[in-house]
Amino acid sequence: MTSHNRLPALAVLAVATLAMAGCSASAGATPTETTSLTWGWRLPTSWDPVTSTAGWDTHALALVYDGLTQLDPEGEVVPGIAESWDYSADGTAITFHLRKGAEFSDGSPIDAEAVKENLERGRDQENSTLAGQLRIVTSVDVKDANTVTVHLDQADYQVPYLFAGKTGFIVNPAAFKDVASLATQPEGSGPFELTEYVPNARADLQKNDHYWNADHIFIDQFHVVPVTDDATVVAGIDTGQWDVAIIPPSQAKAAEGAGLDVEEIKALTVRALDVNSTVAPFDDQRVLQAISHATDRKALVKAAYFGRGTPNWQPFPDGYSAHDKSLDDLYPYDVAAARKLLAESGHPDGLKLELALSEDDTALAEVLQAQWAKAGIEVKLNVLPAAAISQNYVQRTHPLVLDSFSGRQSPLQALEVLYGPEGLMNLGRQTPPELTAAIDAARATPTDSPEYEKRIQHAVELGVKLQPNTFLFSWPRILAHPSKVTGIRHWLDVQRWEDVKVKG
Repeated sequence: MTSHNRLPALAVLAVATLAMAGCSASAGATPTETTSLTWGWRLPTSWDPVTSTAGWDTHALALVYDGLTQLDPEGEVVPGIAESWDYSADGTAITFHLRKGAEFSDGSPIDAEAVKENLERGRDQENSTLAGQLRIVTSVDVKDANTVTVHLDQADYQVPYLFAGKTGFIVNPAAFKDVASLATQPEGSGPFELTEYVPNARADLQKNDHYWNADHIFIDQFHVVPVTDDATVVAGIDTGQWDVAIIPPSQAKAAEGAGLDVEEIKALTVRALDVNSTVAPFDDQRVLQAISHATDRKALVKAAYFGRGTPNWQPFPDGYSAHDKSLDDLYPYDVAAARKLLAESGHPDGLKLELALSEDDTALAEVLQAQWAKAGIEVKLNVLPAAAISQNYVQRTHPLVLDSFSGRQSPLQALEVLYGPEGLMNLGRQTPPELTAAIDAARATPTDSPEYEKRIQHAVELGVKLQPNTFLFSWPRILAHPSKVTGIRHWLDVQRWEDVKVKG
């Protein structure tokens, strides 16, 4: 019997548990009682990894799905459903060796055929948001129940990283008979199983005892309840509405003042300007360099992010394998240099621009507006609904947008999103041939080669210097929780819950 059929019964169990535990662990837990945790986080746009559309979805989806691989806290690839893998001599095929005895949440086996069906669905389903990443897969061969070989259209040593996220999340093929139901009823093999879902309100889950690493999951009932008001989130944690919650930088001091533990976690997130270089005046690199010189990144972090961030000129944080230290302070704050570049580009009397942004970014945009004015760049702020900002990736109506970029499990996948000819954040849809060649060279280099970091950092350098995207600062994922919640680790990518405990 699949968990589709168990859902009503599990929902009843969840309701009973909530009644006893008050939706959190605040009632106290003993070794014989159910341990519960409520997480203040966003609900996914879809529980189907093939059709979900938002970067933050991965955090919630990782509760119910496991990938062929995982990333460790530093962002390096480690085993997941696949216990090991090996490449062919030319790097165009990779064979995954699956864990024996691994099971979906309904107890059915995770075998090579299931992996094959998932990769083919992600590549071929008409509305798949993963098709671009899986286009490299030419075929998938089942060798035996626990061995599957993925054939690629080129040498690509990034595949194990790629398969640590949504692209490699394995769905129970039993759900493919009614694939539309996956949007609200996920069928996976992750640490938890969804028992009840109320869109825009909450998701209730229970521990999946079939998860291969279940011995490291110490939470029996897990609840995801979105934070709807940043101003009240600290009070909500303090009163037990949430046991752990994402908080904005503006609330970090208040959380610390309330005696909560604040986890400031380095993440693959960076504030950026999306720029269409096919639209004047952004078709002149000197204008883009002037904007960058006119931006006081340190003051930006201090004023708009309460000091919780790090000035950055590139898409990856310091310490990450793809971070190129030579780009640090590439365009330092220099108003005179900005004015000189504007004059050289034919704008001696300054420049008028329109900056598109969402309402949540108004404070940040106003600081930018004031900074750029000192260099003669007059900015009109165009505040749009958040959906319009997302639509701009496809419609490209607005040539200058204040945005955020979340890295991908594979750094080269991130570069494709930013700079590839079909990259959503490449509004001009143009890629210099030397950048394409650098990305391909890094992709074809084994990640344990001494040349790998040099090649990927070279690709980053070319992207930053040749493409119009302008990076402002890296910003952390900030979680707050009472001291009764222990074991939260600082994951560079997806926040995971292995070894997290809730004391009574």
